[in-house]
Amino acid sequence: MEYTCKNCGAVAPEPGHLCNPCGDKTKCSFCGEMETDATHICKDKLALMKFSCGGCGRVAMEEGHLCKPNPIS
Repeated sequence: MEYTCKNCGAVAPEPGHLCNPCGDKTKCSFCGEMETDATHICKDKLALMKFSCGGCGRVAMEEGHLCKPNPIS
């Protein structure tokens, strides 16, 4: 199943990879925390984040997890 972002129209296999998914809450695949939303950032992973999204402001360790990735300097 694919999810579509209500803001930018990006498509992803998981709702947590979109800036405004269908409102679904999911379990975080990194830290295991339940009931996370699109703005969730794992405390232990924050220092490892290498990219921020130019569209929605989220951060990620991999470019493919963001719709408009920009390297964090």
